[in-house]
Amino acid sequence: MYPDSNPHSRALYDRALNTLPGGNTRTTVFMKPFPIYAARGEGCRVWDVDGNEYIDCINNFTSLIHGHAHPVLIEAATRQLSLGSAFGLPTESELDLSELLVSRLPSVDQVRFANSGTEAVMMALKAARAFTGRPKIAKCEGAYHGSYDYAEVSLDPTPEAWGGNAPVSVAYAKGTPDNVLADVVTIPFNDIEAAVSLIREHGSELACVLVDPMPNRAGLVPADKAYLAALRQVTREIGALLIFDEVITFRLGYHGAQGIWGIEPDLTTLGKIMGGGFPVGAIGGAREFMAVFDPSSGKPALPHGGTFSANPVTMRAGLAAMKLLDAAAFARLDVIGDAVRGGINDAFRKSEVAGGTVGLGSLLKIHFADRPIRDYRSAYMTEQETRRQSVFNRGLLNRGVLAAGYGLMALSMPMTDADVDAIVAAASGALADVSALA
Repeated sequence: MYPDSNPHSRALYDRALNTLPGGNTRTTVFMKPFPIYAARGEGCRVWDVDGNEYIDCINNFTSLIHGHAHPVLIEAATRQLSLGSAFGLPTESELDLSELLVSRLPSVDQVRFANSGTEAVMMALKAARAFTGRPKIAKCEGAYHGSYDYAEVSLDPTPEAWGGNAPVSVAYAKGTPDNVLADVVTIPFNDIEAAVSLIREHGSELACVLVDPMPNRAGLVPADKAYLAALRQVTREIGALLIFDEVITFRLGYHGAQGIWGIEPDLTTLGKIMGGGFPVGAIGGAREFMAVFDPSSGKPALPHGGTFSANPVTMRAGLAAMKLLDAAAFARLDVIGDAVRGGINDAFRKSEVAGGTVGLGSLLKIHFADRPIRDYRSAYMTEQETRRQSVFNRGLLNRGVLAAGYGLMALSMPMTDADVDAIVAAASGALADVSALA
């Protein structure tokens, strides 16, 4: 059992302490007393450097929808590598992937590639400012949109900073300038009246409203369709752009979250599954909004380069990954997701531990709460819930299932019915560990 079963990971972490701050280069993978180091992956499984085997329900934080080392993706990337990995010229690969994305997303006429979801969101916010000439953005309390300083405002506010129905914009990282906070209007998620009121109050200064239709860090609760419709209406009313962050939710369906909800944003940000396991980001939208990037008549309103943007290895692997995600694939992912959510919910009922799952499609999040989860505040964990989550996650780990420490699971196509049963069984055992706390 961890940590005793992971001596090689411990040794690697001790070595990492010399050259990486805190032995870490990615905060999200840190765990105490030390992180587990991966050695290889295949299908829906990962083996660590000590030879321990796990069913992977993290999938690199939702980015691997085909699991690990898929032969089609390996072939696509390897074929491109043999031709060259990067050029100071465009390649046909970016046309092929952009055409596929435009065909799938009803709101997108044109696409601009980037290197990460963070960069995609950053460029979308800058595009909204360039198009409208306005300085401010609005975003939902507790929603994660990458590490751009404007996008991460009010990512993890404590109850002391909540401030009624008008959330206060608070810094996530130390050193965030006050003027950044002044240019971000934080709105509540799934509260139409309060959100619309705040947007109208700042309407003349707002360039855009940024929203994730199912925000992971804010509880992974699906947005009410009426809430998204209200954001669509009020942004048109005040002349601001509506931006959907689909870096994660693009894995929910063939046409993304916007296809499921039936609402078309002005701009869409993408990443994660779109890269076939390689770093990627993209901004897409209607032609009139994407024109801010157009350099054909001289310096564009929004210049955007990027040494590795539209990297052909990523483009080819991404195209192969997206082609594998046909309607049948999404239907299968829905079945897997429903089975895991249903099985874990049954386990909660049998264990008599308060809690359950939320999510859609191949995504779910586990909450240890006996209240409805609607937004960041209702998802905010008490000390007892935090402890239960920690014990549960350790229980999953020691039963051979990897999940994010905050309860997120991202499922993948290679998972079989037997894998689903194993995940649910591990969750049942982990809940027994939680029950033993009482």
